[in-house]
Amino acid sequence: MIDARRLQVLSEVARHGSFNRAAAELRLTPSAISQQISALERTVGTPVVRRSTRGVELTEAGKVLVTTAESIAAELLCAQREIERLTAARTERLTVATFTSGGQRLLPPALTRFTAEHPGVELTVIESEPEDSLGLVRSGGADMALSYHFDGPPPSMPGLIWTPLLEDPMWIVFPAGHSLAGRTSITIAELAAERWVHGCLVVGDMLDHYAAMAGFEVRTSCRGTDYQFAQSLVRAGVGISMIPEVALTADRSGLTAIRLAPPGPCRFVGIATPRRRTADPLVTEVMRLLQEKNDLVRA
Repeated sequence: MIDARRLQVLSEVARHGSFNRAAAELRLTPSAISQQISALERTVGTPVVRRSTRGVELTEAGKVLVTTAESIAAELLCAQREIERLTAARTERLTVATFTSGGQRLLPPALTRFTAEHPGVELTVIESEPEDSLGLVRSGGADMALSYHFDGPPPSMPGLIWTPLLEDPMWIVFPAGHSLAGRTSITIAELAAERWVHGCLVVGDMLDHYAAMAGFEVRTSCRGTDYQFAQSLVRAGVGISMIPEVALTADRSGLTAIRLAPPGPCRFVGIATPRRRTADPLVTEVMRLLQEKNDLVRA
C-alpha cells in the first residue's frame, strides 16, 4: 500500500524541485527525503523522480502520484470543514477563484444573491489565471473556479469536474470613426491592413494562427495582458483589438465593437469543482446562481 506520508514528501519535492529545499520545508534531512522517495519507488515498482544537475523532475508515474496526493489533501480538508460545520466549530467559508473579466461581469450578480441568502458565510475571491485556479481547486486552496478554455475540448483536469457555463464569442474593437465601424460582423481576412493591440498573450497567439490561415502576418502595436488596457489603447487610436464578449468594457465611448465572423477563435467559460464523493452545498449553490445569472449585456 502507498504510504500517504511518502506522497506528501513527493509533493514537496515536486513543488521545490529539490531534495534539499523539500527537506527544509518538512524539517527533515535530505538523506531522509531520499530514503522516503526510494521507499515509495520500491512500493510502486517504478521511478517517480529523475535526478539531474538542474534539480529533480517528476516521471510520468510521479506526476500521477502527486495529482493523487493533491486530491487526498483536498479531500481531508473538505472533511475537516464538513466536521467543523456539523459541530458548529467555526464560521462556514467559501473560496472562489476567478479570471479577471469573469470576476467583473459574471460573478457579481451570483454573489450578490449568495451573500444575501448566506450572510454568515465568509466568502473569499481569488483573482487567478485558469492554469493557476485549477491547481488551487485541485489542492484545496479554492473550493471552485470560474475558468475558461479556448477552441477545442476542456483541458485535462485530473481530480476535477468541468461544468460548461457559456460560450464567450470574440469581438473586434475599433476606435470610433474607423472606416469599418458600420459593419455588423467582420472576418479576420478583412483586417490584414490593421495594426493590433493584444489584451491577452494567448489571444495574440491565436490571432497569429488565424491570420496565417487568411494569408497575412499580424502587425502588432502592443502585446499586453489586460483587456481593459487594450481597449483604452484602441480608443487612443493605437490599433484594433480582438476581445472576448465578457471582457468588453462597459464604457463604449470612443469605441465600436463588431462581432467576429467565422473562422475565428471562441472562449468557453465553465466552472471547475473537485471530484469528490460528497458535493459542497455552498459550491452547488454558487454554481446554480451562476447558471441562472449568466445573461450578458450584448454589444
